[in-house]
Amino acid sequence: MSSAPSSSVPPCVLHEDEHLLVVNKPAGWNTHAPSPYAGEGIYDWLKHREPRWARLAILHRLDKETSGVLVFGKTPLANRSLTEQFAGRAVQKKYLLLAERAPQPAAFTAKSQILRSGERYVCGAHGEAAETKFEVQNLKSQIQPPGGGAILNCCELMAETLTGRTHQIRVHAAANGFPILGDSLYGGRSFPRVCLHALVLGFKHPATGERVLFEVKSEFDRPWSQALQASVIDRTQTNAFRLVHGASQLAPGFYLDALGDYLLAQSDRPLPTAAEMPEGYLGSYCKLLTRQVRVAQTTEACPKPFRGQTAPERFVIRENGVQFELSFAEGYSVGLFLDQRDNRRRFLTGHIAADFGLQTSDSKLEVLNTFAYTCGFSVCAALGGARTTSLDLSKKYLEWGRRNFALNGLDPAQHDFIYGDTFDWLRRLAKKNRAFGAIILDPPTFSQSKEGGVFRAEKDYGKLVAAALPVLKPGGVLLASTNAAVLPPEKFLEQVNEAVRGQGRQILQQHYVPQPPDFPISRAEPAYLKTVWLRVA
Repeated sequence: MSSAPSSSVPPCVLHEDEHLLVVNKPAGWNTHAPSPYAGEGIYDWLKHREPRWARLAILHRLDKETSGVLVFGKTPLANRSLTEQFAGRAVQKKYLLLAERAPQPAAFTAKSQILRSGERYVCGAHGEAAETKFEVQNLKSQIQPPGGGAILNCCELMAETLTGRTHQIRVHAAANGFPILGDSLYGGRSFPRVCLHALVLGFKHPATGERVLFEVKSEFDRPWSQALQASVIDRTQTNAFRLVHGASQLAPGFYLDALGDYLLAQSDRPLPTAAEMPEGYLGSYCKLLTRQVRVAQTTEACPKPFRGQTAPERFVIRENGVQFELSFAEGYSVGLFLDQRDNRRRFLTGHIAADFGLQTSDSKLEVLNTFAYTCGFSVCAALGGARTTSLDLSKKYLEWGRRNFALNGLDPAQHDFIYGDTFDWLRRLAKKNRAFGAIILDPPTFSQSKEGGVFRAEKDYGKLVAAALPVLKPGGVLLASTNAAVLPPEKFLEQVNEAVRGQGRQILQQHYVPQPPDFPISRAEPAYLKTVWLRVA
């Protein structure tokens, strides 16, 4: 008998009670999503993660580049009280920053009006009033850039904001001759991150009236990609995740994954440098990224040993407490797509998003997982209490899926594994009047079979949705996902929605999610994974 692993609180959470959620926001993560398809901010990610956080409210913000203490309200009382305290300047906000030059005098208050000018904010006569206190803490501080390099001499300052304007500290520091280290937007010296950190946040607790103070130390010398990953990954539950995600983390063409005791580097360069591969792993593998995806031999697509021990043919990783078998010897993929971690967790917990549960009845959920691959979604759904049917065109991967079931104490005999073409079997299941409470559509961007012909996600996704709907129960949940980078999210959603309407069905609930936070989205590294959850009448 198995049960779903218990949910864990993300490492970024500093404090939680009935009224408050206090977090340590890492640099490189927005407070909230800047646009519908540009990736979740920490607020969006938390709000939809746990049912008890569905009413989470933003009370103040930190810049994407700024790390540190951030508080969210959970109740109307907290929202009202803290909004009044922020507006009345009763909240203590202290920031730590590094600059190459020290201000003169060592302690002063900057007052100006700030207005937006393109991507920057500037001091101007027609802006909003802004006031910041600065005080030098250490004139002779030193810091070494993350990953190595020459040690830099800098000045450490404390800043206390008396108002809450966008980029306020950064504007005032630059305007007074000591731009923040790493803040190239405002004239600061190049550094892997903006060295600005929300160190202290103090206010009266909305329920008790007692003064509370939250403080978290800065980590300017830590790679911000590591800090971001450490904020969302509970290492006791998950040891497979992305460490470096290309140009979003200043490493164009380079992607690095932790897979249990091993590292996997994917790069458009023949071999990564030693500095790009962190210590603490038994071995490292690398794979050359190429446009030539379809290769003649499986061995040609396999990752190659690079450093340290050679991995066994099969090894086990854990994700949200669930175990999965991986292998470096099975071709292009190792057996699990890490960017679907949060979506697998939704099946594990039965919670999709705020006010959007997986089930609406007490009956046992039946889940159909098409293009099942090694059955990762199926394992999580089964651990969450569902009966699953896994459908794939590869007998080898279905056997791999059965092993994943057994790894987690699940009896594969209690679930169905169907070998064959998805389109063909959707027609067969419809003829048999089979119906499922949830259907997973996560196809490859390109596939070809004798029965189904050629499938290209950018052109044919709507046809797949239309084929699946006849076997989706009224009120059932459809998970539609694709990693087709050439398919814009708007076009993807248009295909999905048109297919639903074309089948005479109605969407009752819809929740769009991008790739998880350890796959950060930026202009230099746009989003590729698109997922929408639908409850369909």
